Amino acid sequence: MDIYKTRLARLRTRMAETGTDLVVLGPTSHMAWLSGADPHGDERPVMLLVSQSHAGFLMPALNANSVRQATDLPFEPWTDEAGPTDALGRLLEVCNISGPGKTVALDEAMRADFALLLLDAMEAPVRRFSGDTLGHLRAMKDTAEVEALRTCAHLNDAAASAGFASLRAGMTERDVATIIRDHYVAHGAKPEFTIVAFGANGAFPHHHTGDTVLHDDMAVLIDTGCRIGGYPSDMTRCGWFGSAPSAEFLRVADVVERAVQAAIAVVCPGVLAREIDAAARGVIEDAGYGDFFVHRTGHGLGLDIHEPPYITATSDTLMQAGHVFSIEPGIYLPGQFGLRLEDIVIATDTGADVLSALPRTIVTSVDGPAS
Repeated sequence: MDIYKTRLARLRTRMAETGTDLVVLGPTSHMAWLSGADPHGDERPVMLLVSQSHAGFLMPALNANSVRQATDLPFEPWTDEAGPTDALGRLLEVCNISGPGKTVALDEAMRADFALLLLDAMEAPVRRFSGDTLGHLRAMKDTAEVEALRTCAHLNDAAASAGFASLRAGMTERDVATIIRDHYVAHGAKPEFTIVAFGANGAFPHHHTGDTVLHDDMAVLIDTGCRIGGYPSDMTRCGWFGSAPSAEFLRVADVVERAVQAAIAVVCPGVLAREIDAAARGVIEDAGYGDFFVHRTGHGLGLDIHEPPYITATSDTLMQAGHVFSIEPGIYLPGQFGLRLEDIVIATDTGADVLSALPRTIVTSVDGPAS
């Protein structure tokens, strides 16, 4: 439990720095990160309240014994018969939250009815989300988190490689996805997501893997991730199935690779997130493909697949050592193919540390027997 005591102490320091009187979390990844507790989530209000004087749970009595196995923090239990209102009032009193104008940071992922129950129980609160308190802390990974992410990334390397190695004419996107997911399971990981896109389907950045059949002279995009010990991976690689890639595919592959390299080169503490985005976007725009890069350059990775920091064209987030995020520029040509290359990097004092060991080289697969 020492890690959770340390995180709670860090949160209280950050609350003081930001003038936050109360942080309130629902049964989300925020709660799991701060306390180790991941309670059953349904319509029964469950919240973790943190002030400078107290940290405790509003807890449905139905689930109290189960959740007690994961945390030593105190509970204010409530029954279905009594309802949560009085218990929440007692918890706010113990947290020394009374009077008007208290500043509360709400878990942005919690249920709206939980949030409104909390706000209605306070007197004219000043409300905001948890981005500059808990979100700020979660964005900077500690050594154990980095190693967990690295371990998962290396398994992802092997799974993606297995997917590309399996390519045969007549296979469907689903067939390849199954091979990748089976690799995860065989090595003790939980499949998180797998996008396999053949040909023109790759021009849809979030294509739904389906029954499209592989044939000669097709682009192949694989964007996939698994989860080990609570932490995920996320990586995209691209290939070409057939005798030789088209000239246009090779041009686009070169541009996207140079965009990745440009973004990685500027990563360091003190740079703004939008400067990383601009580095990748500038390469693609200069090559004449700017209209076909239709999304941000990256997103943070931690307990959640998508979390701060977000690498967008407008983000003024100041990068700090320990930030972990994707760099994933792409070019999407409707009716032809899409090409995205994605790596997860850690910002360090000496630059970007790439988690994956799998080269971004375009994989070329020669047709083999149908399987």
